[in-house]
Amino acid sequence: MNVIEVKGFSYSFGNGDILRSVTFSVKEGEYLSIIGPNGAGKTTLLKNIMRILKGGRGSIKVKDAEVVGYSQRELARIISYVPQADGRSYPFEVREFILISKYPHLNPFSKITGRDEKEVDEVLESVHMSRFKNRAMAALSSGERQKIMIAASLVQKAEVFLLDEPTTFLDPRHEEEIYRILKKLNRERNITVLAVTHNVNSAVLLSDRVLALKNGSVLYCGDSGGFMEQNNLRSLYDKEFELMRHPKKDINVILPEAIP
Repeated sequence: MNVIEVKGFSYSFGNGDILRSVTFSVKEGEYLSIIGPNGAGKTTLLKNIMRILKGGRGSIKVKDAEVVGYSQRELARIISYVPQADGRSYPFEVREFILISKYPHLNPFSKITGRDEKEVDEVLESVHMSRFKNRAMAALSSGERQKIMIAASLVQKAEVFLLDEPTTFLDPRHEEEIYRILKKLNRERNITVLAVTHNVNSAVLLSDRVLALKNGSVLYCGDSGGFMEQNNLRSLYDKEFELMRHPKKDINVILPEAIP
């Protein structure tokens, strides 16, 4: 079953087209990475799916219904959005922030119950952040804050996670931890993942499929390993790459440049 289906979708801002007739679909439980150069329209695409941005031409369906037909609360029961780890501050303790994220399932007069508190403990345990329950969000590192954002998506009970460069600004250890958490949730809880990333190696090693955007158009949508060919990379980024076969997976990866 396709949980997200985008057909011929275009989006303009001012006099420029940011997305141009984008078409792709994502199956339930799939892990899709969205890659491409700066300005390709990756973040704009996510924000249109989540309806943070409104308008555009064409069709975006979530679970076979047009996204424009959902209320924001209804949509939040299906999709969560995790922004970049950009250092923004939230005036809450971790526990408070996660409880607030239950809003799609609460009404204005709901009281916090012992069951709610237990759920907070469970999602924090799943992202290895239990000891931070009473820590101020502003006191967390970027990597720690991203784990809390993922925990908030879990308590939101979203079936689909949209992540916009979830490991930007993170050191290699925290980057690996975030990817391990996402892959585990994808495999064990069947959570559908759409992740924008500039890390092409991580994209192809983690994902079932890759969607490559350039100048707002789809350049490639298909098998992750099939993307890692010189012609595809050159067309997407306008440069040559050094490639080698990964020692543990039968797939090409990009070597870092040895600049003289």
